Amino acid sequence: MTPTPAIEFVGIDKRFGAVHANRAVSFSIGKGSIHGIIGENGAGKSTLMSVLFGFYQADAGSIKVDGVDVAIPDSETAIRLGIGMVHQHFMLIEPFTVLENVVLGVEGGLQLAAGMAGARKKLAAINSTYGLDVDPDAVVGSQPVGVQQRVEIIKTLYRDARILILDEPTAVLTPQETAQLFDILRTLRDEGKTVVLITHKLREIMDVTDTVTVMRAGAVVTQVATASTSQEQLAELMVGRQLSRQVGRQLGRSRAQVLPAVDAGSVAPVLQVRELTLVDGRGVTILDKVSFDIGPGEIVGLAGVSGNGQSQLMEILAGMLAPTSGSIEYQGQTINPRPGQPWNAHTPARLRALGIAHVPEDRLQEGLIKSMSAFENAVLGYQGDASLQRGPLLPPAGLIERCKRFMAEFDVRPVNPMLRAALFSGGNQQKLVLAREIARDPTLLLIGQPTRGVDIGAIEFIHRRIVQLRDAGKAILLVSSELEEILALSDRILVISGGHLSASQADEQEIGLRMAGVLA
Repeated sequence: MTPTPAIEFVGIDKRFGAVHANRAVSFSIGKGSIHGIIGENGAGKSTLMSVLFGFYQADAGSIKVDGVDVAIPDSETAIRLGIGMVHQHFMLIEPFTVLENVVLGVEGGLQLAAGMAGARKKLAAINSTYGLDVDPDAVVGSQPVGVQQRVEIIKTLYRDARILILDEPTAVLTPQETAQLFDILRTLRDEGKTVVLITHKLREIMDVTDTVTVMRAGAVVTQVATASTSQEQLAELMVGRQLSRQVGRQLGRSRAQVLPAVDAGSVAPVLQVRELTLVDGRGVTILDKVSFDIGPGEIVGLAGVSGNGQSQLMEILAGMLAPTSGSIEYQGQTINPRPGQPWNAHTPARLRALGIAHVPEDRLQEGLIKSMSAFENAVLGYQGDASLQRGPLLPPAGLIERCKRFMAEFDVRPVNPMLRAALFSGGNQQKLVLAREIARDPTLLLIGQPTRGVDIGAIEFIHRRIVQLRDAGKAILLVSSELEEILALSDRILVISGGHLSASQADEQEIGLRMAGVLA
């Protein structure tokens, strides 16, 4: 007799206007298993999980939990059914302790002290059973990212979840933290829990899942036992074509070749940063005497776990933030103000005019305006460019045609310049930002987390464009928490931890330890 699945999707269909996000999706997820769901951006994975967790309502179809047809109108119902979700962006209150975060919303009625005592006991039991090793009295904001993620898992288990959905759970983890997370997931599975893992990282699918479902264009392509497939097969199933690998090596540069710093006596660096320091309003040192060079035709990879100063470094170099001290020279010209000079001379607009382009780490917060159309976003930041104007105006017809060219060149789908940015998938949003910045033929490209949340087909495309820019003589600062990306593309590797920079050899283990602050 076939065991009853933990979850069964039957003909799930969901539309958002003209976008057909889920197309008669049917498959099941076995109890006590780790089940991977993969697909390109826009394949319908997140929509399907949002239907399962009650964020969206399907237009057609049904869901069975433990063999029983259920209606899930909201997330509260999903939680009552034993479904928990660990979001990519943590839902934690940083000034609260672990215990306070865990009980938030389920404090236990008017007798708060008694409720907290019971919660502490239950949390200790969860810690012990699953080896989570989290201090209930630690302030969440003071904990490493890997520990914060464990707190999110504890929150779901505290609410008696039997089915856990994890959305891109390793996006901000070091290799060591990822290994620890996978150990936890295996323990959950062995204790009878069901884990649903959404990730773009095929190596992780092969490492930790039992079964994998592949989606493309809103529909299920196949479902296979992980042991019977390979990364290459899964990649081709995802995108519907054969993909090349190791882009940096194929285009003429050895994988993560470690080069010395630029020798100013032979080739003048494009960018020189000297003892750059940033102290915030609380007196906390965010960047501590950071110094490095980038030469023409060079990708310098900056590896680090989010929150170690790399975001602020990029903002300073892009003209968005003022450093406390230090100097920045671009093509031999000092571009940050010296003592006594006004800061307003160092602005994003001025730096763009000098040939510095910036692809921000968070495309939705800093790279796009979601409510604006694609063609409006394609000119964002460059609207003062005289070449785009006709008298005092920006003619829409010309900008629409310009955006169509961008979309064709960068494979942005759908090719609809009038579509709002919010309606494109993450990978297509990223390609739109890249098209806008690369079209200016920059001398220096600052690019942050270029493939975060991006599918494997778009990753291949983005990596090729970055390497082509390098081969055309451009200087590139690549900030990424993805070690595979750093190793594949970088000519030199720097690691940032706690606001300090250190050089690193092309060794994943060593870089991971430096990212975690274990090695100086």
